[in-house]
Amino acid sequence: MAGQLAVSDAKSAAEDANSVAREFVREDHELDKAFSAVLARLTGGISPAALSMAYLDWACHLAAAPQRQLDIARDAWQGARQLAERSLHFADSNRVPWDLIKPQANDHRFSKPQWGMQPFNLFAQAFLLGEDWWHKATTNIRGVDPANEAVVDFSLRQLLDMFAPSNFAATNPEVVEKIFQSGGENLVFGWQNWLSDLMQVLQPGQASRSAEFVPGETVATAPGKVVFRNQLIELIQYAPTTAEVRPEPILIVPAWIMKYYILDLSQHNSLVRYLTDQGFTVFMISWRNPDAKDRDIAFDDYRSMGVMAALSEIGKIVPGAQIHAAGYCLGGTLLSITAAAMAREGDTRLKTITLFAAQTDFTEAGELTLFINESQVAFLEDMMWERGYLDTTQMAGAFQLLRSNDLIWSRVSRDYLLGERAHPSDLMAWNADATRLPYRMHSEYLRKLFLNNDLAEGRYRVEGKPVSLSDIHTPMFVVGTLRDHVAPWKSTYKIHYEVDADVTFVLASGGHNAGIVAPPHEQGHSHQVRTKAADAPYLGPDEWQSTSPRIEGSWWPTWLDWLAQRSGPLDAPPRLGTEGSHELGNAPGEYVHS
Repeated sequence: MAGQLAVSDAKSAAEDANSVAREFVREDHELDKAFSAVLARLTGGISPAALSMAYLDWACHLAAAPQRQLDIARDAWQGARQLAERSLHFADSNRVPWDLIKPQANDHRFSKPQWGMQPFNLFAQAFLLGEDWWHKATTNIRGVDPANEAVVDFSLRQLLDMFAPSNFAATNPEVVEKIFQSGGENLVFGWQNWLSDLMQVLQPGQASRSAEFVPGETVATAPGKVVFRNQLIELIQYAPTTAEVRPEPILIVPAWIMKYYILDLSQHNSLVRYLTDQGFTVFMISWRNPDAKDRDIAFDDYRSMGVMAALSEIGKIVPGAQIHAAGYCLGGTLLSITAAAMAREGDTRLKTITLFAAQTDFTEAGELTLFINESQVAFLEDMMWERGYLDTTQMAGAFQLLRSNDLIWSRVSRDYLLGERAHPSDLMAWNADATRLPYRMHSEYLRKLFLNNDLAEGRYRVEGKPVSLSDIHTPMFVVGTLRDHVAPWKSTYKIHYEVDADVTFVLASGGHNAGIVAPPHEQGHSHQVRTKAADAPYLGPDEWQSTSPRIEGSWWPTWLDWLAQRSGPLDAPPRLGTEGSHELGNAPGEYVHS
């Protein structure tokens, strides 16, 4: 046994030494890093090496598969023959639209009835046939690494989407109709919209928040006080709106890749207001937007100077009370790490833990993982090394690519061809209020969590010692969203076999943002929910989805009931802040404007 421990210790020491060596190598060769940073500007942050290796893997294996080549050629011939036959009879009134191929359910480019008219329907079907052929040609090639296959399929899909008939005035029936109706005025408006967007790209300092949605004036207006501030966070305590409150306060840990006020948007959809109106004392972390001088802020600094500092301050305001902690997206991942470290040390301040669309295992993190491999991470590190941070446009661009048809090409058609502008909403304004990510923190996040999956596999270290999610015995409420492109719900579902705790899992309708911001009065929301006891047998995600009860309406009341069952009787509300904290000002604070 002692020999095994010695071997294990030696192996661990060797791994640590190799890790230090790798860190040293990454901090050396400044000329190489400078060259990569320049190249990154030209490629939009996409590593040419990573993309080339993926295509080489696909091409080499396809070249060695003659029967697969014949299948692909036969598919091309059959598709071309069907399209040619359809073209010869496109004016035949007996032929129904979409008789060759139909758009997928989530493809809204051709959903308007005008696309059923000829020749526009033929244009759309020709495009969809080509798209389908390329998908078959790039997938299911024996021997190709699944990650490389996904990169090739995804990147080709992005390229093909550029040439969709919906993106061109002459082949888009909605645009043609609008031209005749307006006498071409829509193209003039579209030109003006394009010039306006171009100026914002060329002069990013001139781009500002929508005048309709200003934090502290029209959004982020829940009354409260900033009760604590350090170089990384402001802690906001919201004023009570009921005569009595639950004794356990709620601490919300938002992600720092977004501004906190998505959870306090307008008065009608503010989660903060909903909670205070139901008798809870709410605290919220507002992260400071870092710049170049913050390049060395580490991921663990967000734990120590963020969550732990907030817990300490809440303990001064509400002495002895346990805390309901909730984390959103990356904030939920951080909260999970914090809770595991606290459990390891016997810290029992957390009464419950709630995760909103947050991942703790990154092996199936959706299409976002296409951007995460050793080559791509090194490329991003070099780009961040030059600036000291990841620019807002890089993060926003990656998220837009995941839903390019909805977030990029539909906007091209609407703004530039139809000459229209979508009426701004609070959620759109928040989404445009982007943040930066410090160089060191983002590098550690990509490597330790995405690339190496250290948290799920018990290698993630806090204060020099590994933490394990299995140490968490605190009841958990976990929310996944059905159409989440950032944190796919089956990825968030993995918490069931990672922690040793009762887990109430909710699958909400909607996506990463709209599925979480789901006020009860708003129509169209639904959710499924089921609780698994810590000692109950595991149920797979597909079985869970097919057997869990479905509830029409928002998941917010379900969470509220869950919290109430784990809270004490109502009592007088606590004071706002501590002595000396009143000089820090009112909510939403200063950091939200940075």
